Amino acid sequence: MFVDSASFSVKSGKGGAGCVSFRKEKFVVQGGPDGGDGGRGGDVYFEVDNNTDTLSNYKGCHNVKADNGQPGMGRNCSGKSAKPIVLKVPPGTIVIDEETEEVLFDLTEDKQKVLFLEGGKGGLGNTHFKNSRNQTPTYAQPGLMGEKRLVRLELKLIADVGVVGYPNVGKSTLISTISNAKPQVANYEFTTLTPKLGVVEVGDYNSFVAADIPGIIEGAAEGRGLGIEFLKHIERTKTLLYMIDMANHREMLDQYNVLQEEVEKFSPELASRKFAIALTKIDAIPQEELNEKVEGFIKAIGLETTKENSFAFDKDKSYFLQDLTYNRYDENLPYFVLPISSATKQNIEPIKFALYDLISRD
Repeated sequence: MFVDSASFSVKSGKGGAGCVSFRKEKFVVQGGPDGGDGGRGGDVYFEVDNNTDTLSNYKGCHNVKADNGQPGMGRNCSGKSAKPIVLKVPPGTIVIDEETEEVLFDLTEDKQKVLFLEGGKGGLGNTHFKNSRNQTPTYAQPGLMGEKRLVRLELKLIADVGVVGYPNVGKSTLISTISNAKPQVANYEFTTLTPKLGVVEVGDYNSFVAADIPGIIEGAAEGRGLGIEFLKHIERTKTLLYMIDMANHREMLDQYNVLQEEVEKFSPELASRKFAIALTKIDAIPQEELNEKVEGFIKAIGLETTKENSFAFDKDKSYFLQDLTYNRYDENLPYFVLPISSATKQNIEPIKFALYDLISRD
């Protein structure tokens, strides 16, 4: 089960109490105090585990508490300190204080481990309070209380490419075709209810991670459809791939404009990142009409199919690509507009290499 948010209280352990004890042995008169110190309470850590990709371990969790330290004992024996507890979370987890909304940690690196709450210090035994004026102290310190905080964990998936599009435009099909992910694929809208990550192999030694985001509709930034519940998962992506359905009843330009508007409303910073466009389901369009629609879309978004603007258009392959002869790249324009078909595998290999090349550019 995919869980990307969880709230619960966390408490570190209380320190053990110091001991009040006096040495009592045969032939030892007035042995004096020998009360040991209490053990330290358990600390609480957060650790990133790359083998987890959901917060499902914390579903239904209300309280997490570390053990208390053991009390001290006679003969100057200290109590046992409690073991720390480690809360393992997937990469991309944000730890937020539920009461103040302060972001406490942003955990992104595998094996990253941070101390969250310190356990309470153990109390001192009565042997520490002996002096010339009081040689039989009957006082020992109680252990200090542990810390307690109410936290909210939020998971924002980390991916190189975030695939964005209307419902049922072929996002899941593309991810399942180019990567090792196996999302649910069906011929109806909102098939994908949770984000899916897939590793895309490019050649023998290179790869990148692509995220399949549930369909975005107009008004998503205000909560329509699946709303912003999953839009947050593309916040960490380096690049965006807008997928436009050529066989959809919606106009291609309308799809593109709505997607850009919703991303802009959700996060202007995200909308300013590098992006590319994939025109899907070209197997359902006759070849002559396909070339005409592709050229029309390219011109409609304000681009020219000539090299005068550092762009090139290949009618034989039906794709539009920024001309990088002089290593120029305009981040306000799409890196490529590439018609694809996941069903017939047309342009599937080119889009993998094109996306990797885009990711690799600073």
